[in-house]
Amino acid sequence: MGPVTDVNTTSIRAAVELGCRTMQSVFNADDDRIPFFGSEVFPHPRLSFSYAHSEAHVPGRHLNALLRAEAVLGIQLDEKAVEAHANAAFLSYSGAVPLPLNRQELGGTLRNFLPHNVREGFHALHALVRYRSSARARELAEASIDAIQRLWTPDRGWDDSLSKTHGIDVDQSTFVVGLGRALGPLVKYYRATSYGPALELATVLKGKALEEGFPADGSYHREVLGTHTHSTTCVLSSLAQYADLTRDAALMARVKAFYDNGLWEIRDQLGWVIETSADDASPDRGEINNSGDILETALILGRWGHSGAYQDAERILRCHILPAQLRDVSFIDDPPNPDGEDGLRDVAARHLGAFGFPAPYGHRPLEADRVSFNMDIVGGGIASLCEAYAATVTTGDDGHRVNLWFDHETDDVAVASPYSTDSLSVRVKTPAPLWVRMPDWAAAGVTIQGADEPPLRLPGYLLFAQPPLDRPIVFDVPLTPTTITLRHRTRSIDVHLEGDAAVAMEDVGADLTFFAPL
Repeated sequence: MGPVTDVNTTSIRAAVELGCRTMQSVFNADDDRIPFFGSEVFPHPRLSFSYAHSEAHVPGRHLNALLRAEAVLGIQLDEKAVEAHANAAFLSYSGAVPLPLNRQELGGTLRNFLPHNVREGFHALHALVRYRSSARARELAEASIDAIQRLWTPDRGWDDSLSKTHGIDVDQSTFVVGLGRALGPLVKYYRATSYGPALELATVLKGKALEEGFPADGSYHREVLGTHTHSTTCVLSSLAQYADLTRDAALMARVKAFYDNGLWEIRDQLGWVIETSADDASPDRGEINNSGDILETALILGRWGHSGAYQDAERILRCHILPAQLRDVSFIDDPPNPDGEDGLRDVAARHLGAFGFPAPYGHRPLEADRVSFNMDIVGGGIASLCEAYAATVTTGDDGHRVNLWFDHETDDVAVASPYSTDSLSVRVKTPAPLWVRMPDWAAAGVTIQGADEPPLRLPGYLLFAQPPLDRPIVFDVPLTPTTITLRHRTRSIDVHLEGDAAVAMEDVGADLTFFAPL
C-alpha cells in the first residue's frame, strides 16, 4: 500500500499552488535553464532533455498554466522562472522559420519540427501577450500565423520547402495529432488580441477537424484521429472553445455528440483516459492532460446549459485529477550523482506536485514497467484546474451560480462544501438571484434552511430569486453512497462513491494507490 490521498481535504487552490512550485523548479542548469521534459521516478529516477519537446513544448504548457494561475487565483510567481520559460519559448522560434522547433541534442541547432508542438508554441506566445503584454511574443505569434498560412494547406499539408530549403525535419502525423491541436490557443489568442488572421486560421483548422475526426454522430475513429488520445481530447476542448467564442450552437451540439458517444471509447466514469488507444497499450496507464481536457470541455458544456456536465466535471476532479497529483515523494530514491548532473539532482523534491500517467487506482499502473511524470503534464493539469476554479462559482447577468461543490469564496458568494463539512452552505454577499446546481443523486432528497422563500426547481438547479444577504442558506444533502464498476480492457475495478467523490477503490494488487482499498 502506498500513499492514500484524502481529496476532500485538498482544495483546488492548494493543488494549483503546489503545481506552480513544480513548474518553477524544472530548469536544466546544464542547458542554460531550458526546462526538462522527460522525467522518471521508477526504476531510474531522473529528469531529461527531449529532442522533440523540451524547448518547443514545455514552456507553452507551463506559461499557459502559471500565468493563468496568477490571473485567476492570484498565485505569486517567481518572475525569473517566468522569464526562463519565456526565453526557452523564444529560443524555439529562433530557427529558420517562425515555428516552434527543437534541437536534436544539447547545444545543437533547431531542426526538429513536430506540428504537434504548434499548440504549445501558441500557448506560450498567447500567455506572454495576454498576461505580460509582450511585444516580442505578439510579433512572433503573428509571424507564425502568417508562416502557417503560407506553408500549410488543408489539402496539401506542409510545404516541401521546410525540408528542402530550410533543412527542417518535419514529423509526420495525423492532422489531429499535429496542427489540429493548435485550434484552442488560436481561439485564446483571438480573444486576447482580436487579431483577425488568428481566427481565420482557427476557422480552417476547425473545418478540417470536423471533416476528419469529429463526425455528426459523435463516433470515435482511431484510424483518423490517431492513437495519441491527448490530441483527441485537446481538439475536442478546442472545438468547444471555438463554438463558445462564435456562439455556434450547431458546433457545440457536435462537441456534445462526441462527448456523449465517441469519448467513451477512451475514458471511464471517473474521467481517466487511456494514454494511447493502440491495441498493445498498457490498459490502465492514463494521462492527466487528457482528463483535464475532458474537464475543460465539461465546464464549457455546463455553461451552455448542460448541467450534467458540471456533475461530470466534479466527479473528474474529486475522483481522478486531484487524487493523481503527486503529494508524497517518499517512495522516490534520488539516484547517485557523482558528476553533479542537474537531471539527477533533487529528483524527488522536484517532482512534488507533478502530474503524470496514473491508473484510476494509483500512480503505478500494473502493466507499466516505468513510472514517469513528464513535466509538460504538470502544466496541462494545472491549467485545467485553473479553469475549474474559475467556474466553481460565477456571477453574471443572470445572477450567482454555484456550479461545483468546493469550498470557495468570491466577492459575491461564499460556499462551504458538504464534502469538507456536514452540509452545503451558500452565503450571498451581493444582491442577485442564486442558482445552486443539484446533482442527480441529490435532487429529490435535499432539505433547505435559511431561505426566505422556496426555490424554483429547474433542470439541474435550484433558483432563489431573492436570496437573503449575508445569511447562509444551508442545504442538508447526504452524500449518497453508490458502487460503480470501471470496465477497462483487461479488468474491472470497483469504486465506492459518496456523492461524487471516491472514498474506496479496488486496488487490484497495485501499490502507490490513491484511495482506501475496497
